[in-house]
Amino acid sequence: MNHRSLRPSARYGLLPSAIAAALVSALVPAIAGAQEADASNQATTTLDRIEVTGSRIRQANLETSQPVVTMTRAEIQKQGFTSIADIVQNITATGSPAISRADALASGEDVGGQYVDLRNLGPQRTLVLIDGKRMGISSSGYSDLAAIPSSIVERIEVLTDGASALYGSDAIAGVVNIITRKRFDGLEGSAYLGQYGQGDGTKEVYNFVIGQTGERGSVTLGAEYSKEDPVFARDRSFTASPQGRAHPTPDLGGPEGSVRSNGWSGINQWGTLFDADGNAFTANRGTTNTKDINNFHPTNGLTDQANANQQMYLSTGLERRSVFANAEFDITDNVRAKADVLYTDREATQQIAGYPFRSTGFSDRYDGDLSLKGDSAFNPLGYDANFFRRGWEVPRQTKSELTTYRFSGGLEGSFEFAGKPWDWDVGYLYNQNKGVKTGTGNLFLPNVEKALGPSFVDASGVARCGTEANPIAGCYAWNPLLGPDVNAPGSLNNKDLQKFLYLPTHDTSTTKTQVYSLNLSGVLATLPAGDLGIAAGYEHRKEEAHYSPDALLQSGLSTDLAGSETQGGYSLDEFYVELAVPVLSDVAFAKELSFNIAGRYSDYNTFGDTTNGKFSLKWKPIDDLLIRGTYATGFRAPTVADLYGGISESFDNYTDPCDTLFGSAVRNPQVATRCGAGGVPAGFRQVASGGKPATGPNAQSDSSFLSGSNPNLLPETSKSTTVGFVYSPSWFNGFDISLDWWKIKIDDVIAAETVSSILNNCYVLGIDSACGRFIRDTDPDNLGQVVGVTRNLINAGYQETAGYDLGISYRLADTRYGNFAFTWKTTYVDYLEYKRDNESTTPVEQRSSWVADGASNFRVRSNFNADWSWGDFGASWGIRYYSGLKEECSYDLNGGAECDKPDYRSAYKGAVPVREVGANTFHDVQVRYNTPWNATVSLGANNVFDHIGQTMYSQPNSSFSYNGSFDIGRFVYMKYTQRF
Repeated sequence: MNHRSLRPSARYGLLPSAIAAALVSALVPAIAGAQEADASNQATTTLDRIEVTGSRIRQANLETSQPVVTMTRAEIQKQGFTSIADIVQNITATGSPAISRADALASGEDVGGQYVDLRNLGPQRTLVLIDGKRMGISSSGYSDLAAIPSSIVERIEVLTDGASALYGSDAIAGVVNIITRKRFDGLEGSAYLGQYGQGDGTKEVYNFVIGQTGERGSVTLGAEYSKEDPVFARDRSFTASPQGRAHPTPDLGGPEGSVRSNGWSGINQWGTLFDADGNAFTANRGTTNTKDINNFHPTNGLTDQANANQQMYLSTGLERRSVFANAEFDITDNVRAKADVLYTDREATQQIAGYPFRSTGFSDRYDGDLSLKGDSAFNPLGYDANFFRRGWEVPRQTKSELTTYRFSGGLEGSFEFAGKPWDWDVGYLYNQNKGVKTGTGNLFLPNVEKALGPSFVDASGVARCGTEANPIAGCYAWNPLLGPDVNAPGSLNNKDLQKFLYLPTHDTSTTKTQVYSLNLSGVLATLPAGDLGIAAGYEHRKEEAHYSPDALLQSGLSTDLAGSETQGGYSLDEFYVELAVPVLSDVAFAKELSFNIAGRYSDYNTFGDTTNGKFSLKWKPIDDLLIRGTYATGFRAPTVADLYGGISESFDNYTDPCDTLFGSAVRNPQVATRCGAGGVPAGFRQVASGGKPATGPNAQSDSSFLSGSNPNLLPETSKSTTVGFVYSPSWFNGFDISLDWWKIKIDDVIAAETVSSILNNCYVLGIDSACGRFIRDTDPDNLGQVVGVTRNLINAGYQETAGYDLGISYRLADTRYGNFAFTWKTTYVDYLEYKRDNESTTPVEQRSSWVADGASNFRVRSNFNADWSWGDFGASWGIRYYSGLKEECSYDLNGGAECDKPDYRSAYKGAVPVREVGANTFHDVQVRYNTPWNATVSLGANNVFDHIGQTMYSQPNSSFSYNGSFDIGRFVYMKYTQRF
C-alpha cells in the first residue's frame, strides 16, 4: 500500500513547476504529469491531487469540463497594473466596472471600493473567493478587491460559468478565486513607481514577503503599502470642460441670453441674486461692496456659468496598507493544522465641485427661510431675496475608509478507506469590514439661515450675525454675492465662516461574514474508465450588516443626501454533493468520456430553501480534441441592504416621457394626450439639475427622490449553459484553440425601479396604478416638474445574455532568437437583454454595444499578448480592444440632433436615433531584465501611444463625457523586485 503524505507542494495549493510553466502560456491547463516517487520508499508512482476552481473533488487531471481562465503570478508580473481589481478587470469576460474611479458623483456605502463584474451582470452576481473561501461582502453584496494586496497572490482562477451548486449564492455569472502564496522560502521585496505623462496620478507600491518552510510546516508573512494619487479632471483636455466644450453656448432655440448648460451650471461661484420680478443679477468681478446695486450686472448666460469639472477628480485617490500571514503545521503525517490572517486598511478620496446652493431648493425638507434677508449687511435690494451660489471655496470631499480583518483556520487530513484515497477538512472563516465615510463641503441649513439673516460688520472688519446691539454669539454672517477671488467681510474664504456653515459628517458601517464548514472528498470506486470521485460537505454561514449615516444626514438638515440606517442579517445551512463519473476511456471515438453532477440544498432563515444543480460533460473523441459542456441552475439571495436597507435620497437620472424635445410625447400622440390629462402644460420641458432645461435623455433630476428596500424579496434564479471545445493539435506543437458558447438567464431579478420606468408605465403603457406613484409640481414657476418619487426594490422581469469566448495561444520554445508566446482572447456578446417588470407590454431593453443606465456594454472585448524571453532578458506587448458603442441621441447646442444615425432602428425599441462611436485600442509594453544579483528590473508603459477615447454625452461609467473604462493617458512605470 502506498503511503500518501500531505507534504507535496501541490497539496498546499501550489502547482509543480512544470505545470505552472504550462499555465503561463497555455490557454487551458495541461494534464498534470505523474510525480516521481521516492525510489528508496516506493516502487510505484502516484498522482498528486489538487482542487481546481469549479470542482470540490481533488484530482490529478487539471483539464476540466468547465471554462476556467488562469493567471499565474508570472503573468501578473508582466502587466503594469498594481491592483487585483485592475488585473481581473483586464479579463475579456468582465463587464465595465460597477463604480469606476471616474464616478466622482457616486455615493453610498460601496463607493471607494473596486469590484469585478463578469458578463455585465453586476458585481453582486460574481462570487469572489480567497483560497476557495468566501470573501466578505458589503450590505449590498459587493466584494471589495481593493482589500487584497497584489503581493499575496500566487495565481487567479476565474470560472466563467454558473456555480451555485458548488459555492451557493451569488455564483451566477462566475467565480473569481484568489489563490494566495504559501510555503514561501526566503525573502522577497518589491518596489513599483509610475505616473501619467502629464506628471500626475503617481502610483507607488512597496511590499515584502518572507517565509520559511521546514520538515513539518511553514510560515509566510508579508506586508504591502500602495498609494495612488488622484487626477483632476481639469488636467485632461477631454474632461476639463463639461461634455468636452470649452465654453457654454447660447441656446438659439430659447429665450435670448439663455443657455443649455451641457454640464455647465448656472449656479456659479460668483452668486446670482433675483429681484422681486425674477430678474437675475450677478456682482461684478472683484467688487467688495455688494450693498450697491450699481456694482451688479444682469446675469449673462454665457459668462456667468460654472465649470464644475475644474474642481472634480477624474480619478479618485486610493491608499492601502496590508499585512498578511499564513502558517501550516503537520500534526501527524496525515493531519495538518492551517491558519491565515489578513489585515487591510483602505482609504479612497473623492472630490467634486462645491455645493450648488439655491435658497429655494430645500422647501421639501426644511421649514426655515433661506433667502438673503433685507436687513443683511450685504443685500442691495433692501428686501428678502432669493439667490444661487456655488460654494467654490469649499469643494465637497468624501473620504471612504474600510478596514478588513480576516481569519481562516482549521484542520485537514487524508486517509485510505478500502484502499481508496480520501481527503477531509473542517474550518472556520471570519471576515469583518469596518467602514467610515467622512464627508465635507455640505452646508448645515440652520446655520445658513442664521448667516443670511440680519448682520453687521464689526470694528475689526468681521461680519457678524444679528445687530450691533444684539449680536448672535458664535455666528458668522455670509455674503453669498461675493466671488471666491474676493476677501471682504462675509467672504466664504473666511475659515471661521466655513467651519460655521460646513459641518463634517461621519457614516459608519460594519459587515461580518462567518462560515463553519466540513468537507469530504475521495474515491468511491475504481471503474473501468477511471475513479468514481465524490465530494460532499456542509456549511453554516451567517451574514450581518449595519450601515449608519451620520445623524446630521438622517435629520435632513444638511445639503447632503439624506438617508437612514440599514441593519440586519441572515443565516443559512447548506449541504452539497458532487460526483465525477468516468464513462469511457481509451476506446474508439472516446479517449475519455466523463461527466460531473453536483447539487446543493440551501436553507435560509429569510425566504426559505432552494435547491440547485449542475451537470458537466467532458468528451475527448481523440487525444487532440476536448469537447465540453455544462448546464446549471443558480440563485442570488437578497442581501441585507435589499431586505433591510433604509430609505435613501438620490438625484436620479431619468427621462420624462412628457418632454416635448426628446420624450415619447414627441413621437406618440397618445402619450401627449395622457400627459395633458395629467396636468402637464403644453410645451413642457424637463428641468435638469441646476434648474435649466435638460439637454437630452437621462438627465439628472433637479429634485431628490427616495428609494427603499423590500423585506419580502425572494431570491433571483438563474439558468446557465456552456458548450465548447479545446483543440491542441499534435501536428502543430504549442498551438491551442478554444471556443465556448455561453448563455445565462436570470429570472425574478432584484432591481430598483427607475423613475423613467415608473413614468413610462403611466404615460406610455397607460398603467393607471403607476400614475399615483409620483408627484408633479403645481407651482406655476415649476409647473409639471416631477418633484417626488419613491422607488422600491422588486422581483421582476429578467436579464439574459449570451455570447462566445475565443482563445488562441501559440508557444515557440528554444528558438535561436529566444522563446516566444502569443495569446489572443476575445469575448463576443451576442445579446444582453433586460426587462424591468412582468408587464407584457413593457419593452425589452437591448444592452449589448449600448450605453444603458450609464453603463457601457461592449459587444466585443479582445486582448492580444506577445511575450519574448532570451536568457535574462524579456519583453511583452499587450493590446486591449473595446468595440464601439451606441448612445441614444441628446441634442447639440444648435437645436439639431447630434446623431450620426438618426434613422437607426433597434430590434428592441424600434425607431431610435443614436450616436455611434468607434472602437478603441490601447497598447501596453514592458521590458525586463533578471540581474546577476537575483533581482528583476522592469520598465513599461500602459497605453504607450497615449490613446484617448471619444466624447460620450451619456457619460458611461463616469461622471464625465468620457468612458470610465478607458485609460486617461500614457502611464509609465518602473518595477524592481529583489529576492534573497
